This record gives sequence, C-alpha cells and structure tokens, in this order.
Amino acid sequence: MTQRIPLFPLNTVLFPGGCLPLRIFEARYLDMVSQCLRTDQGFGVCLIRKGSEVGGAAQCFETGTYARIVDWNQQADGLLGIKVSGEQRFRIIHSAISANKLLEAEIEWLQDEAPLDLPDDFQPLREMFIQLVQQLRLPYQDELEKSADAVWLGHRLAELLPFELEIKQALLELPDSIERMQHLQTLVNETDKFNQYH
Repeated sequence: MTQRIPLFPLNTVLFPGGCLPLRIFEARYLDMVSQCLRTDQGFGVCLIRKGSEVGGAAQCFETGTYARIVDWNQQADGLLGIKVSGEQRFRIIHSAISANKLLEAEIEWLQDEAPLDLPDDFQPLREMFIQLVQQLRLPYQDELEKSADAVWLGHRLAELLPFELEIKQALLELPDSIERMQHLQTLVNETDKFNQYH
C-alpha cells in the first residue's frame, strides 16, 4: 500500500524512535508544518544526497523515516521550533516538486522490526550506550530499559555515535536488527583501533 507524503530533506538521518528538534523558517515548510498540525499528519525526513536544506528542492536518498510533530513553540528569534519523533521507515517510489516548491513523494512503508531481546554478544554496546546517555545527559535517560531491545538500541547507537551520514543512512536501510548491531560493533571496533594509533 502506498501513500503520498510531504518530504523534508535534511543533512541528518532520523531513526525510528528518535527525537529531532527543527527550526522552521522557509515558507514551504511553514505551510507543511501548519498543515501537519491541522490534520495530525506527519512528513518524511530523508537524508540529502545532492543539494542543500535551503533554497531549491534537494535530491535525497530513497529510504527515510516518517516524522510526527510532538511539540512546537515560537522561539526568541521569531522562528518556529518543532520537535518531531521518528516513526516508521519508508521507501520513495516517486517524488515531484509541488507548486510551492515542497517536495512530495509517493512512498511504500517498510515493515516495522519486531522487538528482539539483545543477544549477550552485544551487551558491551548496551553498557556503552548507557554511559553515553548518563554522561551527556541525553534525552533517553528515562528510557534506558528499552536498551534491552536490539531494535531500539541499534537505532539509538546509529543515531548518537559520530559516524558519517552515509554510514548512518546505510544503517537505517538495513532490514535486520542483528545485522545492524553487527555493523555497529565493527564500526566501534574500527574507531577504537584508529584512536589507539592516533
């Protein structure tokens, strides 16, 4: 089953269960946010492949995450601030630019991954995540029990660790939580080795 949704191409990757603050100032996105708030609908967040966040419509990667607005406020500088929560992943089938320069897409939903108990092999990654959240006072402090789920933990680590955007995008596109955790383990090991020699 397909659906038509507005897209917000960004230089970031939003994962299911993730939280993303945004500042809105372009007319096309102010209109989009207004429509979403009126109809209780969301929009698609996609990583930019070519182009920029501001100005002409950017080309973006085909896999993105549906974002729902969970909070909004008028900021001190007059701009609109919103906070969105990542929900289901999707794949773009076809996209087109609307009259107000907003990118819209026909999408198909990607299947949600069922929760999965974290295998013992990945417990060190869970411990690293908990330390990271507590030290940096990240917003997931009240949700640490969710880190026993391989799906949730994989998305949070991919979101929080300082990987290149293309790597984060590849992690988003993986359909299997264990495969994602294996990739994360490899990436963390490679980073540790790099840090030992530099």
